[in-house]
Amino acid sequence: MTTNKDQFGIAEALEKLGLQELNNGTSTGINTFSNGKIIESYSPVNGQLIAKVKTTTAEDYEKVIQTAEEAFKTWRLVPAPKRGEIVRQIAEELRNNKEYLGKLVSFEMGKSLQEGYGEVQEMIDICDFAVGLSRQLYGLTMHSERPEHRMYEQWHPIGIVGIISAFNFPVAVWSWNTMIAWICGDVCVWKPSSKTPLCGVACQNIITKVFKANNIPEGVSNLVIGNECGDLMNNDPRIPLISFTGSTRIGRHVSKTVAERFGKTILELGGNNAIIVSEHADINMVLVGAVFGAVGTAGQRCTSTRRLIIHESVYDKTLQVLKSAYAQLKIGNPLDANNHVGPLIDKGAVQDYLTAIEKAKQEGGKVIVEGGVLEGEGYESGCYVKPCIIEGENDYEIIQSETFAPILYVMKYKTLDEAIAMQNGVPQGLSSAIFTTNMREMEHFLSHAGSDCGIANVNIGTSGAEIGGAFGGEKETGGGRESGSDAWKAYMRRQTNTINYGTALPLAQGIKFDF
Repeated sequence: MTTNKDQFGIAEALEKLGLQELNNGTSTGINTFSNGKIIESYSPVNGQLIAKVKTTTAEDYEKVIQTAEEAFKTWRLVPAPKRGEIVRQIAEELRNNKEYLGKLVSFEMGKSLQEGYGEVQEMIDICDFAVGLSRQLYGLTMHSERPEHRMYEQWHPIGIVGIISAFNFPVAVWSWNTMIAWICGDVCVWKPSSKTPLCGVACQNIITKVFKANNIPEGVSNLVIGNECGDLMNNDPRIPLISFTGSTRIGRHVSKTVAERFGKTILELGGNNAIIVSEHADINMVLVGAVFGAVGTAGQRCTSTRRLIIHESVYDKTLQVLKSAYAQLKIGNPLDANNHVGPLIDKGAVQDYLTAIEKAKQEGGKVIVEGGVLEGEGYESGCYVKPCIIEGENDYEIIQSETFAPILYVMKYKTLDEAIAMQNGVPQGLSSAIFTTNMREMEHFLSHAGSDCGIANVNIGTSGAEIGGAFGGEKETGGGRESGSDAWKAYMRRQTNTINYGTALPLAQGIKFDF
C-alpha cells in the first residue's frame, strides 16, 4: 500500500483549499500574526507532517471576541431570509470544494475517502436545510385572558455561539451548529480539535470567499485554535451558548463551568450504542448495519456500534456471518477506495484500544475475532489496528464505558424485555437499534418502555444520522440536540409579548388594584 499522498491528489486539495502543500516534510505556518505556540498536524494515514499551525493566544482571543461582538450588531439586523442567501452561497462553495475538503478530512483525520465525502455532503445538506429554515423561525400566538389584549412569542438571536468540536467529525458537526446559528442571527466562534486544525482553516477559507463577495463582517465567522481557547470560551460571559462535542469526562467540566456563569450548553458526549438482533431479524441487513456501525471511521464515531445483543436462537449464526465478514475487511490507506478501514487518529488511541482488549479479557471476555496493531509497509504511522469482536457480559466495567476504537462486544438474550434492559443498562444514551421483522417488537422497542436513547432505529444501524432530525442523546450523552427538527431554538432566546390595544388596564388573574 503506497503512502504517497500525491497519488491521491492531496497536494492539489491543500492548494485548492488555500493551504500550502507538504513538500518533503516542510510545513506551512498558519495564523502567522499570532505569537501562540505551534501545533503540528500529522496525518494518521502515513505519519507525515502536513502543516504547522500557530495557536490563538489570550490576547488574540480577546480581539476575536471583540470583533464578533461588533459583527453581531450588524448581522442580527440582516433579515433572516437574506442570511439564508449567504448560507445558500456557502453550500455552493462546499459543492465546488467537496472533493478537496473530503480528501483533507480523510487525510488529516484518517476516515475513508467515501466517509470524507459524506461528511462534506452533510455540510451541504445542513446548509440546504438552514436556507429553508430561514423563512420558518416561527413563534406562537396565544389567546390572552384579558380583553383587547394580544399575546404572542418571538425569537431573537442569542449573540455569540461558541462551538468546540471533536476530531472524528472535523467539519460536519461544526456546520450543524454554525449554519443554524447564522440563520438565527448569531455569530460563531469555533475551536476545532487540535488534532485536525487544518480542516478548520480550510472551512474558514471557503467561508471567507463568500463573505467578502457579500460584504459580510468578518466577525460573523471566527476561528480560534488550541486547547487553551476551550476554557477561555467556557468562562466567557460574552458567549451565552457553548456547543461542545467530546468525551463525557470533559463534558462534565464544560457543563459545570458554563452553568456557573448561567450560560447554556449543548452537549454531545459519549455513546455506547447497541443493536438488538431479534430472532425475527433479516441477517443480511444485520450484517451491513452491524459491520459498518462497528468498523466505520475505525470505530471513532459517537454513534459507532459498541454492543451487539443477539437472541440466543440466532446467536451462533450471527457470529458466523460476522466472522466471515470481518475476515474480508481490508485495512489500509483510507484514500484507497479498496480499503474498508483506515487508521485510528493517533498512537494514544491505539493504546486505548489495546488496553480495552486486555481489560475485556481480564473480566472474562472471550475473543471471537482477534485484534492487534498492524505493522510493516503501508502502516508506518503505527495507527492501524484490526477490528475485533469480543464475547462478554453487559455489566463488564469495560463494556459499560466507551472506547473510541473498532471493538464490538457481543452477548445473548432470551426475551425482548431482557434485551431492552441490556441496551438501556449503560450510562450513555445516544443511539440504539433493533433488527426485526416483527411489528410488535418494533413498536415495543420505540415505546415508552423501549429504548431510552435520543436516537432509536428499526432495521437501520446505530451509525449515521440524517440532518433533518434532531441529533443528540440522554443520560451521560449530555441531553443536547443539534441539526434538524426544532434544534434551532437552542440558538435563540424566547420572548413573550403582550400588547394592550384597549383603553383600560385590566390585571392578569382578575386582580383588583383600585386607588
